[in-house]
Amino acid sequence: MQKNIASLKAVAIAAALFCALPHGAQAASNEESAKRQFAALVAGPEPKTAELTMFLTMMPKGGDLHHHYSGAIYAEQYLEWVDKEGFCVNKNTYLIDTNKADTAAEQAKPLADRVCLSGQDVMNNNSVLANLLQRWSDKDFYNHGALQSPPDRQFFDTFGFFGPVASTNAADGLQRLKQRAIQENLGYIETIYEIAPMAQDADFDRKAAAGGITDADLASYAAKLETNGAFQGWIKSYLDNVNTASVGIDDDNFTMRYQPFALRFLTPSQVFSQMVSSFKLATSHPKIVGVNIVGQESVNVSMHDYALHMQMFKFLKTRQPGVKLALHAGELALGVVPPEGLTFHIKDAIDVAGASRIGHGIDIAHETGSLATMKKMHDKQIPVEVNLTSNQFILGVKGEAHPVTLYRKYGVPFVLSTDDAGVSRNNLSGEYVLYAARYKPDYAEIKKLSYDSIRYSFLADADKQRLLKALDGKFAKFEAAIAAAPIAKGR
Repeated sequence: MQKNIASLKAVAIAAALFCALPHGAQAASNEESAKRQFAALVAGPEPKTAELTMFLTMMPKGGDLHHHYSGAIYAEQYLEWVDKEGFCVNKNTYLIDTNKADTAAEQAKPLADRVCLSGQDVMNNNSVLANLLQRWSDKDFYNHGALQSPPDRQFFDTFGFFGPVASTNAADGLQRLKQRAIQENLGYIETIYEIAPMAQDADFDRKAAAGGITDADLASYAAKLETNGAFQGWIKSYLDNVNTASVGIDDDNFTMRYQPFALRFLTPSQVFSQMVSSFKLATSHPKIVGVNIVGQESVNVSMHDYALHMQMFKFLKTRQPGVKLALHAGELALGVVPPEGLTFHIKDAIDVAGASRIGHGIDIAHETGSLATMKKMHDKQIPVEVNLTSNQFILGVKGEAHPVTLYRKYGVPFVLSTDDAGVSRNNLSGEYVLYAARYKPDYAEIKKLSYDSIRYSFLADADKQRLLKALDGKFAKFEAAIAAAPIAKGR
C-alpha cells in the first residue's frame, strides 16, 4: 500500500513539475519527444509503416502545391455526378454517355438488359465497379492479370473516362476535397483547377509549323484576343465559376487557391490563347494565384513545341512580371524520349519562362548544366514539387533513382505533393510516409517540409503569415499529443 502511495506521489510531483515548466520549455520537451518517436519509426532496414502512417496522418501538413482538381476527385464521387447530370456509364466500354435520352431509355429496361448503367447501378455491382476503377484510376494495376496499357497510358487515359463530368458540380468537388484535407490535417491546397479559356487561329498555327513565330506575332495575336468578345466572355465565366464554387471553402481550418492552366499538346494558337487567358485570370482575382501548363510532356507535340511554349511564357511574363508560374517540367525519364529530349526542360522553364516553381523535375540528372541549374534553384529558392507516387507509376522512377536525392544533396528546396490523388488512390499523408520510409529524414526535415509548403506557396503575404502562424499552433498540439501518448514497454 505504502509503495502504491509513494508511486502516486511521484507521478503527481512529476506532473506538477511538468505543468510548471515555462511554455517554451514545455513545447521544446514535446518537440523532442516527437523527434525521438519519429526517429524510432524510420530506424532500421524496415520502417514501421503502420506507425508512420498514424504519426504522419496526425501531423499537420501545411499545403499541397501540386494538385490537379480533376485528378484529385475519386471515381466514386464522379459516379454520383453521373447520376446528378442524368448521364450513364456504358458497362462494355466504361465510358460516360452524356445523352440523357439514352439514359432514360436504358432505365426503362430490366437491369440485366441495360448496357448503360446509372452511377448507383455501377456502385451496386461489385464486378462492374472493380472493372471501372481499373479504368478510371490506377487501382489494382499491379494486383490483377487483365490485359492493360503501359503505366503512363493507364494514368493519362483515366481523364478520358471521367472527363465528361469532371467540370460539373464544382462546389461539391471542392467541398469534398476540403473535408478530405481536414481529415488528414492538411490546411491548404493550391489546385490546378480548370483548363483556361482558349481560341484557335489557323494563320498563327501555320506560322508556328513553319518555325516562324516571333514576339511580334505573339503581340499581334494577344491583341486580337483582347478584342475577341467570345474569348473575353469565357474569361468572365471562368471568374464566375471560381466565385461560385469557392463559396464556403476558406475558413479558420482550411484555405484553397487556384491555378488556370494551358494544355501543352494542343495547337500553338490554342496553347498561347490559354496562356493569355491564364495571365488575365491571375491578375483579375485574388484567389487565382498562379499559372501552369499541364499534359503528358513526352508526347510528340509537347516535346516539339516545348521551346515555343517557353518563349510564349517569357513574352507574357515580361509584360506581367507579377504573375507566378508553377510549370510542369522534366517529367521525363531515360528511354521515354530520345536522350536529347532530357537535356533542357527544367533549365528553360527557369531561365526562359521564369518559373517560380517546378513540377516534377525528374530529368535533372540528364540536363546539360544540371549543377548550375540546381545552384540557381538553391540561390533563387525555386522549389520542386515532388510527386513520389505518380513518378513511380508513370515513369518507374523511385528510391535512389529519384532526383529528390539530388535536390536534397545540393540544397534545392522541394515540397511533397499528391499530383492526382483520385487517380493514384493516395493522399498527402501517404506521400509523407513514402518519403520518410525511403529516405529516412529526421523529424526536423519532415517538419520543415510541412512549413515549406506554405512558404513556397503563391499565397498573398498576409495569408501566408496567417497559415504559418496557424501551423505553429497545430504543431504545438500535435507534439503535445505525441508526447502524452502511452507507449508499451519495450517500444
